[in-house]
Amino acid sequence: MADRLDIIFAALADPTRRRILAMLLEDDMAVTDVAEPFEMSLAAVSKHLGLLGRSGLISQEKRGRVKWCKLEPDALRDASVWMQGFGQFEPVNLDAFERFLDTELPTQTELPLQKDP
Repeated sequence: MADRLDIIFAALADPTRRRILAMLLEDDMAVTDVAEPFEMSLAAVSKHLGLLGRSGLISQEKRGRVKWCKLEPDALRDASVWMQGFGQFEPVNLDAFERFLDTELPTQTELPLQKDP
């Protein structure tokens, strides 16, 4: 599963691919419609779509002569479940932690001197 998550997060790291995923939230789209709002070639958008497809975040199918893209939410669910594991911890109050350390740790003058060997 770790390799799969690596691929998913690598795909999500690019803002163009995130925008494509946001567009596909609405509905399936033809590749040409996906490419329309971007100021890049159809070939460049196709490379982004290929990476999203390999990551499992989207699927593509040919309907007649048109290639369609569809969001695959299960891949996003895997990443979401993994990230939710980090939300189970309380945020650390660094000021309180510093005060705790000040009371528990000896000051520099209280430390014993070390002799050189």
